[in-house]
Amino acid sequence: MDRLKHALLDYHERSKHRLSCYAPGPGGLDWATQPDPFRVFHGTPRVGLPLAADILATRYNELRCGTLPPAHGIDLSNLAILFELSLGLSAWKTYGAQRWALRCNPSSGNLHPTEGYLLCPALPGLSAGVYHYLSRDHALEHRAAVNEQQWTEAFSESGVLVGISSIHWREAWKYGMRAWRYCQQDCGHVIAAMSYAAAALGWQTRLIEAAADDAVGDLLGVDRREDFRDAEAEAPDLLLWIGSPETRPDLESMRIALERAEWHGRANQLSPGHVMWPDIDSIHRVTHKTYTREPLSPNVERRPAPATPALDLSFARIARQRRSAVNFDGTTRISDAAFFGMLACLLTHPDTPPWNALTSPAEVHAALLVHRVDGVEPGLYMLVRNPEALPGLQRSLRSEWLWQKTGPKDLPLYLLLPYDLRAAAKLICCHQDIGADSCFAVGMIARFEIALNQPWRYRYLFWECGVLGQVLYLEAEAAGVRATGIGCFFDDEMHALLGVTDHTWQSLYHFTVGGAGDDERLSVVPPYDIQP
Repeated sequence: MDRLKHALLDYHERSKHRLSCYAPGPGGLDWATQPDPFRVFHGTPRVGLPLAADILATRYNELRCGTLPPAHGIDLSNLAILFELSLGLSAWKTYGAQRWALRCNPSSGNLHPTEGYLLCPALPGLSAGVYHYLSRDHALEHRAAVNEQQWTEAFSESGVLVGISSIHWREAWKYGMRAWRYCQQDCGHVIAAMSYAAAALGWQTRLIEAAADDAVGDLLGVDRREDFRDAEAEAPDLLLWIGSPETRPDLESMRIALERAEWHGRANQLSPGHVMWPDIDSIHRVTHKTYTREPLSPNVERRPAPATPALDLSFARIARQRRSAVNFDGTTRISDAAFFGMLACLLTHPDTPPWNALTSPAEVHAALLVHRVDGVEPGLYMLVRNPEALPGLQRSLRSEWLWQKTGPKDLPLYLLLPYDLRAAAKLICCHQDIGADSCFAVGMIARFEIALNQPWRYRYLFWECGVLGQVLYLEAEAAGVRATGIGCFFDDEMHALLGVTDHTWQSLYHFTVGGAGDDERLSVVPPYDIQP
């Protein structure tokens, strides 16, 4: 364990951006080796999915308040909606002769290292087996055909599994050593995106935390070397159970059924050339997860529903209009009601997306640098998402902080320092104006010591950060503003601001929310109007 702890700390420290130098990266972009954003399994039977999301009546505000519609039937049409509004394309952007796709799930640099899989019993319109979701075509590629009776018996109740994997090279091409971090954050965004889309169909989502990486790899077929001969490897990440929250499928029975499955397809090569990043391979091995027990669901205090947002949008619309802001205008302000409503949605709520997907207690808290919120004094605040963490945070951060409770009674928000921190926010965000020009910036502060005791939880902490980020994305859209995730930040400058002096707490992800301007040079095309 000491060896793993040392290796984890070594990666974490050396992958930090610092004022004196940035984390090791490629130094420049080799456009000739830019990875294909779409994984395709050549030779697989395909099932085209209908574009049915527009018939979904669920409003976004209903989901954030935990008011789910009656459960829709699990069939091809509704699974099509699930994937369309979570992993599907949301638009194409064009500039001159260039074009690139946007998706409902955000990604660092729009590189999309995440791949999605469906594991399902025999359903109306769909045979039992393992499928890969090809977002470009909104289609399922039937990777593994199974014995339907044996496979279906493993699903104790009506439900399906969604598997997630990552292709590290897609991020490493641009970001080098730090890319592994971004892949994990993207996993968190996908967990949340899938949870929201499932809830819009009346379904609950649960992360199967006990699933070992080897089991996930077997079930998704990403460990089949013969299918990835010249193609970039996929790292197995996680499984999500979508169905009754009281039941789980029998993963071992599914693995046994796959021993006699008929597999189809070969993965496409995404890039003609590669740069090896041994540090990514190392942290991948260090955080490899063997079997762990499912955590006991924490006793979460039920809180009042958040205030109604400014825009009453359908979930389908808000999922597809979500964008990452490139810059902020530096003048837009939001109301204190909107601000407090956003923060309320960052708190865990039983059976409310996206927090219904996670069963472990909250381990990530939000340090807020507030600049332009009406009725809220500019300064440094802390949203303590788990009340049990408050004493530890108070001991670990600067002794002079006020810790003055502020905002609505039920919101665990504390004022630490009343001060104009725009210059600090810009500095921490790698000198980017977007930190200072926002309404507020967020540093996600994780209880890092749990990763030192259980290295695979290093990944989990990043996932939790990604979930928080997805909430902020949708909340910003509903408030009539915009958000963006910031992977480029000076880790230890944030720690110095807070007073963090050891590895008990670490900053893992940053976010900003503000008034964004559109680039009128770009044209936007509907997501499935462009044919491959």
